[in-house]
Amino acid sequence: MTQLLSKPEYERALAATRDERMAWWREARFGMFVHFGLYALLERNEWAMALENWKVEDYEKLADQFQPKPGAPREWAALAKKAGMKYMVLTTRHHDGFSLWDSKTNPYNSVNFGPKRDIVKEFVEACREYDLKIGFYSSLMDWHHPDGWRCAFDSEARARFLAYIQSLNEELLTNYGKIDILWYDVPRPMENHEGWNSLERNQRLRALQPHILINNRSKLDEDFGTPEEHITPTDKDWEACMTFNGLSWGYVDSQQVIPYSYNAHRILKMLSTVTAAGGNLLLNIGPTPEGAVPAEAIEPLTTVGNWLRENGSAVYGKKRKAEMPHFNGLCSTSFEGKKAWMWNWIWPKDGELIIGGFKTKLVAASLAKDGTPIDFEQQGHRIRLKNLPEKTPDAHAGVAVFELEFAEEPVCRFVSDFPQFHQGEVF
Repeated sequence: MTQLLSKPEYERALAATRDERMAWWREARFGMFVHFGLYALLERNEWAMALENWKVEDYEKLADQFQPKPGAPREWAALAKKAGMKYMVLTTRHHDGFSLWDSKTNPYNSVNFGPKRDIVKEFVEACREYDLKIGFYSSLMDWHHPDGWRCAFDSEARARFLAYIQSLNEELLTNYGKIDILWYDVPRPMENHEGWNSLERNQRLRALQPHILINNRSKLDEDFGTPEEHITPTDKDWEACMTFNGLSWGYVDSQQVIPYSYNAHRILKMLSTVTAAGGNLLLNIGPTPEGAVPAEAIEPLTTVGNWLRENGSAVYGKKRKAEMPHFNGLCSTSFEGKKAWMWNWIWPKDGELIIGGFKTKLVAASLAKDGTPIDFEQQGHRIRLKNLPEKTPDAHAGVAVFELEFAEEPVCRFVSDFPQFHQGEVF
């Protein structure tokens, strides 16, 4: 039996182990979210059951129609690896209450219905094959369970429903070996962590997986924040979770959604923003009803992966949060130690790129992709990268990265705030 701590004691215990537990996550930067479930059959948003006011008994009929092809999770993992992602998070059970594993707690699952297979097991095996960290999404809200709404006002229903949620998550964290992330979602209808018994439940779950990371959606701060559909840095560890199209987490018609979907450039821009601000990007795909990767995601993610194989030093690792990410109107910047990486979005036509705002001495400049030296001059805060080729050297997305190495950790200033910089201040 786990000896339970008070909230202050629990928070101190988490803080004592957080750096060790979060080390891999803070270097990973990029992960794949996978929203997959019965709603894929409807092809019109993962919230269709609630938004369209389906009766439970009618929605249940989808369960036997759900027939994902064998090996579908392996296809997702292969693309995640190719895209340069380091971890994956799967919706093991979304709000519609259908479990994708052989659950003894919830008979409404993918082994008793539909494919008669444990999709979570296939997912875990695929992640391990491709050396990806494993995350389980676990909804707290449940539209299928009869106590899923009664628990808000009926104490007996609350006790039953909390036991159900506890048991589901214990199955997930007991049956599949080491799991790296527990990703809660939508703590409704209760309004606080006391209502969910999150303090007790999370301690018991951590006892099963001592190194697990837990997000902040059970009404406790836990390990990391999860801004959704927007990239908003916080003072703590954070991860922006983003749909691929701004419309749906679940599958919608690929041909029609293409105009709304991200291309490689937009994904790289998001990666640049989260990296410069010390966060991660969890980018979603919604597989087809058969479990295939949606067509519109393949080319952009493949391109991003090819780019990361050459320029990943600008993304992965212990990047520090930049006080300012822009030192040139055509570039964004990420930092680690004595180095800065300038992500160039628009290639200069006159053979040089001028950077302002660095007070630290630059000792070397090169292309991140292959180490090709770049000529430079520095006068005070002003750096000129010179004799650049006529066209961008990046063949994948036209986003070249300059790696700048300074004599010490670079000190930067907003030049507009310090008029003396315009006088060519020297070191």
